[in-house]
Amino acid sequence: MALLRSLSAQRTAISLVYGRNSSKSSSSVAVAACRSFHQRDRRRSTVITTGEGSASEFANGVNGVRYLHSGERPMQASTLVQPDLVAGETVKRSVKQQSSQEKSPSPAGSPQRDPLDVTFNDPIAAFKSKTTGELMRAYLVYMICSSEKLVEHNMTLLKLARNLLGQKLFVLLMKSSFYGHFVAGENRHTIVPALERLRSFGVKPILDYSVEEDITQEEAEKREVESSVSSAGDRKEEGSMPQYHVDKSFADRRYKVSSARTYFYLNEATCERNMEIFIKCLEAVSGATFGTGITAIKLTALGRPQLLLQLSEVIMRTRKYMEDMVGGQGNVLTHHKTIKDLEKYYASLGDNKDVKEFLNNVTSDKEGILHLFPWSGIVDEDSQLSDTFRVPDSQTGQMRRLISQIPPKEEEMFRNMIRRLNTIVKAAADLDVRIMVDAEQTYFQPAISRITLEMMRKYNKEKAIVFNTYQCYLRETFREVNTDLEQAKRQNFYFGAKLVRGAYMDQERDRAKSLGYPDPVNPTFEATTDMYHKTLAECLRRIKLMKDCDDDARKIGIMVASHNEDTVRFAIQQMKEIGISPEDKVICFGQLLGMCDYITFPLGQAGYSAYKYIPYGPVEEVLPYLSRRAQENKGVLKKIKKEKRLLLSEIRRRLLRGQWFYKPKGNYVPI
Repeated sequence: MALLRSLSAQRTAISLVYGRNSSKSSSSVAVAACRSFHQRDRRRSTVITTGEGSASEFANGVNGVRYLHSGERPMQASTLVQPDLVAGETVKRSVKQQSSQEKSPSPAGSPQRDPLDVTFNDPIAAFKSKTTGELMRAYLVYMICSSEKLVEHNMTLLKLARNLLGQKLFVLLMKSSFYGHFVAGENRHTIVPALERLRSFGVKPILDYSVEEDITQEEAEKREVESSVSSAGDRKEEGSMPQYHVDKSFADRRYKVSSARTYFYLNEATCERNMEIFIKCLEAVSGATFGTGITAIKLTALGRPQLLLQLSEVIMRTRKYMEDMVGGQGNVLTHHKTIKDLEKYYASLGDNKDVKEFLNNVTSDKEGILHLFPWSGIVDEDSQLSDTFRVPDSQTGQMRRLISQIPPKEEEMFRNMIRRLNTIVKAAADLDVRIMVDAEQTYFQPAISRITLEMMRKYNKEKAIVFNTYQCYLRETFREVNTDLEQAKRQNFYFGAKLVRGAYMDQERDRAKSLGYPDPVNPTFEATTDMYHKTLAECLRRIKLMKDCDDDARKIGIMVASHNEDTVRFAIQQMKEIGISPEDKVICFGQLLGMCDYITFPLGQAGYSAYKYIPYGPVEEVLPYLSRRAQENKGVLKKIKKEKRLLLSEIRRRLLRGQWFYKPKGNYVPI
């Protein structure tokens, strides 16, 4: 009734204000700058952020932030939109003008393009891809998500409704509410109309089969502990790191996580099924979007978590080994040491056969050492992990393992995990679809990033097929991205990255405190925003230098995956300032289906590369996913309320104009 009363309120004119500033492209960098870039230019863009944000806003990535660039005045709203926009409120504009804007024709034979309102206050642009019924459903869903009690007990209520209504009525209820809003369909065939409609409004899909097991905490803990410990036992040898060993208190990885899907290892057959599902996602994307789509995958779906833990510990112990050897923090690449430096370090050991063999396997170029180990072996060869990761003891010259002895059966499991990933990526390359490897907990992430980079090196030779994901709430993100960019440049492969704020903050902090290692997460929301913008600015700086040097700028591809409109605005402004256009196809934007339509669709309709993260799966099997979406929306929408305001405004406008049965029809072509 509240909704109906609101809809029958007095007529309100909706205004549209489009930003018309055009930023001049930067002038070409001199030849000397090109040389500097190829000789490890260490300049960095400085991004300073200010603003206030509560812990809840930090967790959900919503807050107003002002940006100040080195040597520039603060960026005012007037630099982005017309000056008749004050404090986020648009001035009145007649319905006749709106209608003219809504129906403006495109030149014959050319795709439709709309101006972009960078304040993201335009309800027509936001929702022209939706029917009026879909808008009402969205408003109802957001109203429910605003109720703490309903969201807190949402899974209990969903199961109760299923028992009371029976399967058929329950499925109908879900399709008319939460499922219909957040999920595209039940299988790869039924989602095709949704994907085609997205495409007609300039938006491309990231497909995700969102079926999850609804298992108890006890079952989750049991599975995780059993699959995270070797059959040889959890041996914590000298130099081992506690964060890379399972702890029962945090074995249920769903703990305090509302926005990320979790896989729990059951057996190798389950991993094979997950591989087949990911390949079906690739086929669905390819068939419906002509190769412009993306499929998201998680490495924990493809193998035993114990192997990721052990490999992550090897990587971090290698960094510690380098610190002891040469001083300073960071990975091997950051030290710029050469083979001769290593030879000097081991000179006191004399003519040692093991040391010589170790040095022969070190990967280096003219700028220094790239890797201490032949990492390519983890994706290309049948090498044994426990034999590969060995280093000479600086005192005795004896080779010591950085990873405990892995039983042959578990070595085979690792090879199977890599085989599954290779199969998926090869299928993506054949279908011309991209793969985004999702980020996971920090105790898995070193291994996930290393494996993903090796897949990039192997498959990203002509374009970016494989993308890695970087969580900007982590303190080390800028350094990690910078190092990986440098590796891609030195080994000549295309680098793809999705930048997100992060999904595991509370879990990571509690685990670090409990196990006694440093908190890996930035202390504040502002620090995370600073990390995000600084990392993005560095990627854009490198793209700009490549363009100016007549190199292929597409060797770096970045997805700005954020629901924070300030971050999206920052990216757009930076692109304009340094002369990167949407047509360069190096920057894209992504949001979840059913969230932030007021950002995604105006971007796509204005000619930017825009994506929606598209979940699909049978109604009853995606209930855990729907539960997470409700939790996430509760935190976001209670604070900003913007999407509800824009929805209500557009519903009013349509009903007052008699557009009850509005049928979306787009003529946009995704960039």
